[in-house]
Amino acid sequence: MSSRQAPPDLRLPSIEGLRAFEAAARLGSLERAAEGLAVSASAVGKRIATLEALLGLELFARGAKPLRLSAAGKEYLEQVQAALALLAAVPLHRRPQQRLTRLRLSAPPTFARQILVPALPAFARAHPALELELVLSVPYLDTQGPDADLEVRNGELPPGALPLLRDVVTPMAAPELLQRLPALRRPADLQAAPLLRTPLQPWTPWFRAAGLDWGEPRSGTRFVDLGLTLEAAACGQGIALARPTLAGPYLRRGALQRLFDLQVPAAHPYALLCHAEGEAVRATADWLRGHCAALAEEFSGAG
Repeated sequence: MSSRQAPPDLRLPSIEGLRAFEAAARLGSLERAAEGLAVSASAVGKRIATLEALLGLELFARGAKPLRLSAAGKEYLEQVQAALALLAAVPLHRRPQQRLTRLRLSAPPTFARQILVPALPAFARAHPALELELVLSVPYLDTQGPDADLEVRNGELPPGALPLLRDVVTPMAAPELLQRLPALRRPADLQAAPLLRTPLQPWTPWFRAAGLDWGEPRSGTRFVDLGLTLEAAACGQGIALARPTLAGPYLRRGALQRLFDLQVPAAHPYALLCHAEGEAVRATADWLRGHCAALAEEFSGAG
């Protein structure tokens, strides 16, 4: 009976080291590789350093941000990816949780809280093999959002963006505030009412549509967040010029109510940018567009 023996000079790296190297090379970041592997960035760095010591090669260009492969690293990556693909194809290596595809979705805070979070159970039922990681962006302050596979953006539509919500805005207020104010029967009655202000949604276009030659409100807290504006309105602090889709949870439970039939297009639409490819990204994008279309239909009526 014969047996095969490994050559005495064969150097076998650990699977953890190979996975750390492949993830960091593919994602361009130790931090993102750490998230995907459920370890710390320091652990990823140590595993790669151990692998480089074993090989006697530098796999990444030192000091490059984002990470950039060296010439030897590029060649080694092709071989490592092929080897890991063979191992992943072994049926006994696959557990149900390993078949989940994780996608990172970034969105502005109010969109995430009011539009996405209530719909997550429905998404999980529709796509049980997909796992969303939801992160927040700050569109008014940041020029770039977090690194993500899909990004919801509120602003001008960049090339390749998929429209999500070409929304409208209309005045709305809490019933308790309306009880303290004189009757608001027509838009001109807002002259003596406290109007909440945010640079994300100016009042002027609605004033002009109502035939009012008024400037922007000049007093009161300035909210640089649509969600904070809605919360202030629900607390009775003033009247918000708000999107019914974002205000949906408040409207459904009666915490806010619309004041007039008049509504105008929102200052900025919501759009979806896909920064990755694949069936999982397409399925998530299709689901999100369908969910937003259903919301727009639910709140399309005036009054």
